[in-house]
Amino acid sequence: MGVESFGADMAEIRAGRLGCACPEDAARLLRRVPGEARLAAGFALVVLAQALTIGVLPLAGAMLADDPRLAALPLAALICGAAAASVPAAFLLGSFGRRAGFALGASLGVAGGLIGAHGIHAASFRELVVGCVWLGAAQGFGMFYRHAAAFGAGAGMRGAAVGRLLAAGALAGLISPVLAGAVEALFVPFIFVGTLLAATLAQLGVLLFAVSLPAARFAHADDGVGAGQHKALGWQAIAGPTLIAVLAWGAMSAGMSSAPLGLIACGVGAPAVTGFVAWHVVAMYAPALVGGRLAEHIGAGRLALAGLALAFGSLAAVRLAEGAGGLALAFMGVGAGWSLTSLGATLVLHARGRATRAQLAVHDGVILLGALAGVLLGAM
Repeated sequence: MGVESFGADMAEIRAGRLGCACPEDAARLLRRVPGEARLAAGFALVVLAQALTIGVLPLAGAMLADDPRLAALPLAALICGAAAASVPAAFLLGSFGRRAGFALGASLGVAGGLIGAHGIHAASFRELVVGCVWLGAAQGFGMFYRHAAAFGAGAGMRGAAVGRLLAAGALAGLISPVLAGAVEALFVPFIFVGTLLAATLAQLGVLLFAVSLPAARFAHADDGVGAGQHKALGWQAIAGPTLIAVLAWGAMSAGMSSAPLGLIACGVGAPAVTGFVAWHVVAMYAPALVGGRLAEHIGAGRLALAGLALAFGSLAAVRLAEGAGGLALAFMGVGAGWSLTSLGATLVLHARGRATRAQLAVHDGVILLGALAGVLLGAM
């Protein structure tokens, strides 16, 4: 239960007096995640930083790498950083609360953005890769926003809470091409420097929203339906949702690794690629707005499997597409499939019981390794 659900009453509790902490009251207070609007705003800025970087990293890598086979290394470094951060992120968020944890992650992103931008400016491929590792660490912390939304809501409202949070990321997709175009114009002729600096500012915004969050540690809200809803989660219970999420992340990152270069090959200019990536990001998060309701009607597991089928079908279309229009539509399909699968897998994981910090760390770390495998396969 979030610490803030007691906040208003703690001042009245003194030695020799009784304070009530009834599950029924907690359910009423936690129908919406405490600080939900600020949580969603912070997550939207996490996604904005992601949208600004993932589209340009394969292009920047191809521009700076001595060996064309290393073009995907910056994107791979970003995902490696996210995977490496997943374990400390889970324990830090659990021990010190989401305010401190998310603020630390955003601070890493600010540092990484500055290092990466300087690397591009100095034409240093190695420095760019180092910056991408730090940017990835920030994304690793950012992945836990969806767990924060799931923890803060009662079981009956969990799908809607996670769906609203993920849908906030769609706004970032709409903003990113306009922002990228404006900042790139300021830094001509240093291509992509402005985009990484804009990602740095987005992470700075994440930091500001993080420090404004109500203090809370990761713990399921009690919705008053009994302890059975919050039984300890066995390790075998995370295997299914983790495997489904791994496949979806692999498909998404494989498309992300190959599609920007494919668009360049189709004659799309480098600045315009950011616009195509933006619509992919919209497709990655907008379906979650209705995905929560779909999960209530057809079940979270069926939703995850349907999204997985869409992701793999669209990935095949990415590989077969010949024109820019078909490639862009297939690219969006991969994002939509990833969205539904990620939402469904997250809801299945939290519906099965109370996940420990170690289990959340393993879940997110393994799916990020799946994403890394997708990047490497997509670059082949």
